[in-house]
Amino acid sequence: MQANVSLLGASSCGSGGSTGLSGRYRLSDALARVLAGAPCAWKIVDAQTVRIVAVGPSPHAAGGPAVPVVTELLVTARRRPERLDTLPAGVSVVSGEQLVATNSSDVRQTAGQLVGVLTTNLGPGRDKLLMRGLSDGAFTGRARSTVSTYLDDAPINYNAPDPDLRLTDVERVETVRGPQGALYGTGALAGIYRIVTNKPDPERFSGALQATGSNTRDGSASYETDGHLNLPLFGGRAALRLVAYYDDQGGFLDNLSLRRSNVDSTVRKGGRIAFQAALGEAWTLDASLVSQRLTSNDTQYTTLTTSRTKKANQVREASDNNFAQASVTLHGELGWADLASSTSYVQHNYDSLYDATAAASVFSVNGAALGIYSEAARIRRVVQDLVLTSSDAGAISWLAGVYGSTSLERTPSSLDISSTATVPVTPPKTPIPLIRVYDENRRDNLREIAIYGEATWRFAPGWTGSVGARAFDTELKVRAAVVGAPPAQSRRVDERRSFSGVSTKLSLQYQFDGEGPLIYGLVSDGFRPGGINSTGFLTIKPSRATFEADRLQNVEVGAKIRVLDRRLTLRAAGFYDLWTNIQSDQYRPSGLAYTANVGDARIQGLEAEAAYIWGFGLTLQAHALYSAPKFTRTNPDFLGKLGSGLPGAPRVSGGLLARYDHALTADLMLRLSAQANYVGPARLTFDPAFSARTDPVIDAELLAEVAARRWSVGLFVTNPADTSGNTFAYGNPFTFGQVRQVTPQRPRTIGLRLGASF
Repeated sequence: MQANVSLLGASSCGSGGSTGLSGRYRLSDALARVLAGAPCAWKIVDAQTVRIVAVGPSPHAAGGPAVPVVTELLVTARRRPERLDTLPAGVSVVSGEQLVATNSSDVRQTAGQLVGVLTTNLGPGRDKLLMRGLSDGAFTGRARSTVSTYLDDAPINYNAPDPDLRLTDVERVETVRGPQGALYGTGALAGIYRIVTNKPDPERFSGALQATGSNTRDGSASYETDGHLNLPLFGGRAALRLVAYYDDQGGFLDNLSLRRSNVDSTVRKGGRIAFQAALGEAWTLDASLVSQRLTSNDTQYTTLTTSRTKKANQVREASDNNFAQASVTLHGELGWADLASSTSYVQHNYDSLYDATAAASVFSVNGAALGIYSEAARIRRVVQDLVLTSSDAGAISWLAGVYGSTSLERTPSSLDISSTATVPVTPPKTPIPLIRVYDENRRDNLREIAIYGEATWRFAPGWTGSVGARAFDTELKVRAAVVGAPPAQSRRVDERRSFSGVSTKLSLQYQFDGEGPLIYGLVSDGFRPGGINSTGFLTIKPSRATFEADRLQNVEVGAKIRVLDRRLTLRAAGFYDLWTNIQSDQYRPSGLAYTANVGDARIQGLEAEAAYIWGFGLTLQAHALYSAPKFTRTNPDFLGKLGSGLPGAPRVSGGLLARYDHALTADLMLRLSAQANYVGPARLTFDPAFSARTDPVIDAELLAEVAARRWSVGLFVTNPADTSGNTFAYGNPFTFGQVRQVTPQRPRTIGLRLGASF
């Protein structure tokens, strides 16, 4: 390799082995290929130094080849590969190896390993991602998500719930906390969550398969299987990577009204096809197709106080979240700059049913025995992002980009009621006759364009300054037709709104002794465009027919330190945010949603994470977040209804992860891991008088695994103490605030995991 990198401790790999590598690779990719199968691992010490250390056999938990132990990861938080501890921002990474070792297969399971990251718990494919306690509410509606989720180089969400993609064959998960409007635009008010997949390998034919079975106390069994196959093509000039998975999570809640057990089961199935080809010496083409179908048979909340696993809904509140994406990315070297062009198409469909009996009586003189509310979304979105990054390694570096997107979102919703006097105790053999009393068909056309750039100047030894900006323009067109039976009011909506502005970022950092501790200061902001309300039984009053844009201004200072022979890593940041005109998705007393600007707030917080690696195979990681929001101005419509904090986000959260690797023999490795994540109590709405509270909750998991180079077998236990805290005090908008709603933790679950590779 000619990478201008010093390799320390190469003798740790033993003698008698040799390997070669040709082509252009990132440093991490090259090291992984060179050391694949060797009894040693690599650690990036700094930009010019890599340390090689001896280890026992350490196969991928899914049966794959040995995976290097990475103590300092390369990330692309600023759209270029950089070392994690040189970035002037709150950045955290979970490697693909750690995802497998901790049995983390979706976004919610990674949240406990990433400082400041939380999710709501409405259910699979229905959750909302939060960062740093910057919550605009626990519900999902017209307001754009505060966290922008990326799959490789393309954004995959707007105002929809998280698609809850299964993290199969993933290289790493990156998070960047705080507003990232200068580089990532209007959907990055609180931060970025980025899933980086494993790319096709043109050098090696390989594959892996993993199967898991588990059983939940007083619930149904669960089954998971996933695998991948890597196929080199055209003599190493291209490769194809195939990924597939199937996940059946058994339910554990019983519906007494419908006399059905374990109703809250979920099936998730999907896959990915990725293709990579070298187009000459300096250009690479990546193309991928991603698809996932997620179906839940019922919601996971209860309303009965006599049991944590019993519910009494008259309707099975099923939901679907189906996601598909096609993307093409072109990387090339122009000599004076590197070019990356990413084009993606997203198709995202989701549907939900609710028991709306509480609202149905409004439409019946004699009262209705049953109401069913249906809501859906059909989203089609095209995104183009082109960025040039300077290739000169001098004192000044820069990037410049152009972004454009267009989307069409159709959101039909309806309320049907039964005129039957009573609902049968047992499910009828023929469908109950229903009458449609409310119907809305809405169509949103959204267009966004932006130009952005960033320049970095290393102006003195150890000192670096950076400035970035993004100029954007957004246009929203809404057409809606509402038809309702009395007392509902039929109407049409045809509105257009435009928003434009500039988001900026300025940072200053100093790194001691060239590669020593780093301290930084950062000023950044984020922006979300406003929108239009249309949903409601009655005509919407003018003050709530629209909602305005909001903006978050962030000031933070932080430090990143690695000491004790770089075994101890410490990162911490304090932040002060001003959030003006906060958008929030709310529910009317009728149970129908709207979005409003509730006021202004300031948020002060502190986040910290630490990791220590012992020489005998033990690694300990810990993180914590403290966030203290306070309202400074209240929208007159919400006077007396805003408490002291932001809903859906606790003041305190944190996590702890311990891992131990021990060589049993020359061919066998024992792996042990234990993790516990704490989420403090939180209100679910702004109004303290009309708000349920979640419980302080600890999620825990234990895992033991024995692995050889080509196979592995592991045993795991989740929620070993079998606790039942209320993780989300919400499940149904039509009875929210009227009855107690509780989403209990999944009871103790014990499972077996098997893996094999070739």
